[in-house]
Order: sequence, then C-alpha cells, then structure tokens
Amino acid sequence: MDRRTLGGTLEVSALGLGCMGMSEFYGTADEQAALATIDRALELGVTFFDTADMYGPFTNERLVGRALAGRRDEVVLATKFGNVRGEGGERLGIRGDAAYVRAACDASLERLGVDHIDLYYQHRVDPATPIEETVGAMKELVEAGKVRHIGLSEASAGTIRRAHAVHPVTALQSEWSLWTRDVEDDVLPTVRELGIGFVAYSPLGRGFLSGRVRSTSDLADDDFRRSHPRFRGENFRRNLDLVAKVDELAAAKAITPGQLALAWVLARGDDVVPIPGTTRVAHLEENVRALEVELTEEDLAGLEAVFPRGATAGDRYADMSSVNR
Repeated sequence: MDRRTLGGTLEVSALGLGCMGMSEFYGTADEQAALATIDRALELGVTFFDTADMYGPFTNERLVGRALAGRRDEVVLATKFGNVRGEGGERLGIRGDAAYVRAACDASLERLGVDHIDLYYQHRVDPATPIEETVGAMKELVEAGKVRHIGLSEASAGTIRRAHAVHPVTALQSEWSLWTRDVEDDVLPTVRELGIGFVAYSPLGRGFLSGRVRSTSDLADDDFRRSHPRFRGENFRRNLDLVAKVDELAAAKAITPGQLALAWVLARGDDVVPIPGTTRVAHLEENVRALEVELTEEDLAGLEAVFPRGATAGDRYADMSSVNR
C-alpha cells in the first residue's frame, strides 16, 4: 500500500482504519467480525489504526490492543483522550487539564497493552482549560517516551496555532468528506501553513456516501445515526438525492459510490489520510480499492457540480462534538 507522511515525520498507510464502530454507536458489536476485519486490514497493508478511550467506553482500546498484539512494530497506533465517560457509558464532559491528560494516557497504555502511543490526540478541546496546559502535559508524555507524536481533533485554527507553539502538532483529525467541508475555510489552510498532517474521519459521511443506507430501516435500532440530523426526515430525503448523483458518476467509472467518495478525499493532497471505519471485511476490501481510483480534473469538476459544498441537508452534529475552539 502507498504511504503518506503526517506532519513531515510520521509515516502511515495512505488509508487508515477507524475502529470506533467495532465497539459502539453503529449497532450491536461483533467482536469476532471486528478482529477479522483488523486482521484483513493488516494483510492488505493498512498500518494506521485509530481508536479512543471513550469508544465502548474503554472496550475499543482493549479490542484493538488484543488484535494487534504481537504485531506492535508493524503498526501506527492512534488513540485519544478528552471526552470523559463513566463505566456505564454516561458522558461526563470534556477535560484537558494536565492531571487528567497524564492519567488518561496511563490508562490507555494499560488497555492497549503497549508501552507507547504513536499518535495521541486531544479528542475535543476543553473550553475550561487553556490549550497551553493541555499540550504542555502532552509534551511531557512525549519527553517521557509514552507518546511519540501529538495531535488535536476538531480544533479551530486559532487553537491549533496556540498548541503548535507549545509542541509540534503532527496531525489534526476532523471530519472531512464530500458532505462535510467546513475545514476548508480556516482549518485546512492553517495546518498546511504549519506543516501539520490532516486525518479525515467519517470520509464516507457516516456511511451515507457508500450508498448502502437507503432508509432508516437499514439502521439497527441502537444505531446513533437514527437521531443524527442528516439521517432524519426531509434532510434524509434530500441527502439521498445527492448520493444518487454520486452513484451515477461512480457507475460511469465502474466503481462504487463509496470508492468515489474516498478517492475524492485521497485526491485532496498527500498530507491527507482518510480513516474510514467498518466492521466488515468486504467493506474494508472495497474501501482499500479506492486507492486504485484515479480522478481526473473532469471527474473532480463533475463531483463539485452534483455535490457542491454546502449541499448537504442538516447539521453535522447534534451532540457535544460540535464543540470547536
């Protein structure tokens, strides 16, 4: 598989694997299917795996740790802290104070069963804690050898600049896809100016751009997308019309709409690494084949015409994740 470099220093596979859905949010978890998917990802050359302490909560790190046991030197392991949850799944706010950063890192290392984290993100910015304090604590973790690189997630341009002044930020992770392009205003120009890599989560629009979600009945009863603004009512119907147009363009190239959507993200630049999540080997294999898709200027113009920026109906988030400072 092709490789890309984040922040000029961290080499990863051109496509990563987001592991969140293997434990929560997208319906009932199937651990055996998840393990098989991670194993197949390794066979295909995927070496960049993304998790977080809040997924599960806590169980996703353990799952990923077990799946990668014995292959630690082959992979780049990324996890996150900041979205605080209790053992029962309750959300307890956002924390970025130094004491919490240190404690969260130690807990993640134990759950993952590793002695260091390759890329450690602040999952969401804590509005009550100066970013300088948070990143200062992350810098200490790097100096202690517990963390190799630091990152931020869903941070604003101003926060990224302040953080980068304390310690080099290797990667900024935010949502980016055909249907979510907010980062193109200020965040993307900022990270490129500073030499920070961009990790795109939900590059398939939470599965919508794959073309496999045709009605809410396609979603499990406990799938969080049932309450997502873009998957409800008139928004859902309008977004289906957009995906139908992407499907037409994909069919003309003899690829799937998901592959076209991923190829669009991959074409944004060599400093961009999408991390689509999946729990199925077949979907993983489909995603990886997007790396073989070459988009011409005509293809890109066609996508822009049928799916212009701002065309998506509905808010991007309806929960705490909208916090962006």
